[in-house]
Amino acid sequence: MSHLRTDVIPLGARRAAPAAAWLMLSCLALPAPALAKDAEARADEAELREVMAKLLSTPAMSSARVGVMVSGLEDGKPLFSRNADELLNPASNVKLVTAAATLARLGPEYRFSTEFLSDAPLDPAKGRVGTLYVRGKGDPLLTTERLYAIAGQLFHAGVRQVDKIVVDASWFGDDPYPPGYEQDFGDHAYLAPTGALSLNWNTAAVYLRPGEGPGSKAHAAVEPASEYFVIEGAVRTGKSRQHRWRVKSEAAALRQKLLISGTVDRPDMVRRRISHPDLYFGYSLVELLKARGVKVKSVVRRGEVPGNARLLHVDFSPTFDVVLKVMNKYSQNFVAEQLLKTLGAEVKGAPGSTAKGVEVVEEFLAKEVGIPRGTYVIRNASGLNDANRMSAAQMTRILRHMGAGFATSAEYVSSVPIAGKDGTLRNRFSGSEAESHLRAKTGTLENVSALAGYVEARSGRRYAFTFMVNDFDWRKGGRRAVIGSMDSLGVAVAASGVSGDGSRVAKKATSKDPSLTRLKTYLALGSQRDARNLPFLRTAWRSETDPAVRAVIADALYQSSPDDYDLSQSLVDAYSAEANVFGRLLEVSRSESVPVPGLASIVELSARGNQDALRLLMSLTPVKGADADGELSRGLADVAQTAPDELLAALVPLSATERDGVTRLLAKGLGAHVPTHPLWAALKRDAAGSDAARAALARATESALATHLVSLQADPSKAVPAEGTKRAGSRPGG
Repeated sequence: MSHLRTDVIPLGARRAAPAAAWLMLSCLALPAPALAKDAEARADEAELREVMAKLLSTPAMSSARVGVMVSGLEDGKPLFSRNADELLNPASNVKLVTAAATLARLGPEYRFSTEFLSDAPLDPAKGRVGTLYVRGKGDPLLTTERLYAIAGQLFHAGVRQVDKIVVDASWFGDDPYPPGYEQDFGDHAYLAPTGALSLNWNTAAVYLRPGEGPGSKAHAAVEPASEYFVIEGAVRTGKSRQHRWRVKSEAAALRQKLLISGTVDRPDMVRRRISHPDLYFGYSLVELLKARGVKVKSVVRRGEVPGNARLLHVDFSPTFDVVLKVMNKYSQNFVAEQLLKTLGAEVKGAPGSTAKGVEVVEEFLAKEVGIPRGTYVIRNASGLNDANRMSAAQMTRILRHMGAGFATSAEYVSSVPIAGKDGTLRNRFSGSEAESHLRAKTGTLENVSALAGYVEARSGRRYAFTFMVNDFDWRKGGRRAVIGSMDSLGVAVAASGVSGDGSRVAKKATSKDPSLTRLKTYLALGSQRDARNLPFLRTAWRSETDPAVRAVIADALYQSSPDDYDLSQSLVDAYSAEANVFGRLLEVSRSESVPVPGLASIVELSARGNQDALRLLMSLTPVKGADADGELSRGLADVAQTAPDELLAALVPLSATERDGVTRLLAKGLGAHVPTHPLWAALKRDAAGSDAARAALARATESALATHLVSLQADPSKAVPAEGTKRAGSRPGG
């Protein structure tokens, strides 16, 4: 019965007709060639469903909470579903909802505006402006380059002197951080506050550069430089592979303090969030006006534009399609939250707020998409942390609605990453049937991974799909295994249409072709740290299937462009403690007398507080022979120096045995108890904190470290060998 076409039979006839009548009516409904084609399509879909079910039975997927929905884009006919109505955390897939509502309500032609006004008519002789007012309307794409061009526009309008700058950010309310942001800590760029008057995604770029030689003072500079920043601390020049630095950003009254420490062995850059978007904008404008030849007194104040102010210039953002591309292709949290507040201001009236924006989104979903209020939870626009809940069926319904609407479908569909080509999918699906035939938004949180978008099958059929995975087990492959399974689901759908293709793709995805020659080639390319190698390495990434070689390519890509967030995440996802990855890389380290490939990069990322990298680093500690040459011990000690709080946080989910293994190696790296070491201060803070479980863990960790240090002092043979040396006869697994 599953192969019969019943969609041409009236509903009443289906209920009344016996099975034989159904068969006769089905055969009469279509000519023989069409009936054969329809039967083949049904057979292909049946095989595809079997492949998808098998992919969901892997240990990583079967032990997690999974929601899957795949349906025809045009007709909505379900192809495959699994727990499709269960409410799950969609992570950054919420940006698809934000994009849908803002595009539908504001339109693809919408532009943000920023106004520059004067308190009096401009004196044509002197070009003096007593007070220059700047009123922001939430433009999320204002950058230093655009602000410099605006300074040029003001200069050519006759402005030659400015006595005071007043910044007006009243278009938004006073809540710069939406719900969900309070669950994270730190100064990461993805935690940047919102602001009606914002610049550079409300982040500052800090550039680091080594000095003349090891031990010498290194260089640190902030871009754009202004009186808004106060830089404290310093970085030193390290020896080769001593690239362990930390930049911390924190509010200091009405300024921004940047605390810099560590060592650098090559130029690098990091972005950190700022705390006062409007003042950051104002002080940056001061410096850029000066650069254009305008005399400015460095006085920046907050205030509102009076009704009698005279307009000097209005700057408009790119159109909405460009804004959506920035948000979705690169999963820009700041842009998403700016859009939601703008939506609230435009539809519900200023000042814009997250609450008003959510109200507009809920109205859109209820009235236009048919998803009732109360059947989901949306509290912010970006999907950050544990704030939102939505089902795979609801997300897929939104995708179908937006994909079918002529007025907005082009802008909406083109805003999401293209498989194997750009955005957060640039390094996924390469060389598969899905490359260029799948467009989807990614979603990533600590225990959440999601993918939702559109895919065109080989048959020509197009589908909307949503894959959401929550609460996966890091001990069963973690996010790396989950992403692999989700990608295989997408590839299977893209390859459908020819009987057997889905299963062949599944086999291809697990095939291996180990090659020491290729490993050595990519190791050499990575050591060059040359961005000109990126095109070749990306091509290699697309074609390579061996997991160990892919890990080395991922490291080479990261080394060639260390400030690319997507490449750093690709490295963390490609690296694992499994025998076919880390085990083989240990063998390469032994046979070629080189440091373990990729490990230094994982330590680098961990030392900056990257929790995914830290979790990965700790998962390597139980591997037998992993620390034969002290690389893990030294790496953990480096992390303890620059990111002690993050290191302690990464210990929380570990078992007692796993924590003991980490602390044992950490003690080897530390070598001695130095009271001034940042780790001991962090342990004391946790031990005195209000979180009882965290305090108990801190006390236990401090005691374990002290015990291990005493043991090391009693037996010097257990000490970590000097960096760059190899123990005689040491080998992984021995």
